[in-house]
Amino acid sequence: MNSWLSLRAKALALLDGVGLVLLRLWVGQEFVLAGYTKLSSGIHAPEWFAGLSFPFPLGLLPADLNWVAAGLGEVVLGSALILGYCSRLSALGLLFITYVAVYSVHFDLGWAGWNQIESDAGLGFKVPLMLVVMLLALVAQGGGRYSLQTCIADQRTAQ
Repeated sequence: MNSWLSLRAKALALLDGVGLVLLRLWVGQEFVLAGYTKLSSGIHAPEWFAGLSFPFPLGLLPADLNWVAAGLGEVVLGSALILGYCSRLSALGLLFITYVAVYSVHFDLGWAGWNQIESDAGLGFKVPLMLVVMLLALVAQGGGRYSLQTCIADQRTAQ
């Protein structure tokens, strides 16, 4: 009986942190793909983006700069999140980007479901709200056991 309990404890110890890895991978890839889409379309903001109202102080910047900054932020911070490097800081940066996106684009379009995401009716704030909840979990918990930052910290401690 004790061997089964020991095996169960070992399995649970290995699984500890797997949820955070999966969360980091999912959220990170969403932002990396969104940023890549922006950057691959060029450094000039499309008309729909240029006509948006951004929160202060971003509203003072040219639309092209906001476009490139959003794309770079999504790619860099999303990649850091995937790797588990500075996960809390990356999640905070992505929360800011998401706030700007909801403020500027999504909120006025209302609540939309997954089945409408590729249509004009699907640009609401439901999906960004879900991303916010996931990012808040990462801010609270950090990158977890299976992250680049934990590996670096473990190597420093071992030396």
